[in-house]
Amino acid sequence: MKMPRVVKQYCPKCKKHTAHEVERVKTRPRSELKAGQRRFRRVTAGYGGFPRPKYEGRQKPTTKIPLRYRCTVCKKAHQRTCFRSKKFELVEA
Repeated sequence: MKMPRVVKQYCPKCKKHTAHEVERVKTRPRSELKAGQRRFRRVTAGYGGFPRPKYEGRQKPTTKIPLRYRCTVCKKAHQRTCFRSKKFELVEA
């Protein structure tokens, strides 16, 4: 799917439709101090296997693409619900 880098849509901060720059959200490294990650490290340490069953079945054909929309007027960013796509590309329009 091809999407333009600049789209005109509603800005919740300005409370009107303005031009927004679209950027793809990059995944950040997971924090080792979060409770779930500490529990995961504790369970996987030492003898024993993986704490959850292995995923059995086919892979999904598409991935969810999270996007961040940044208002060109107030520079405030917001995200909308992700959508699924096999290929994604930002193009100049």
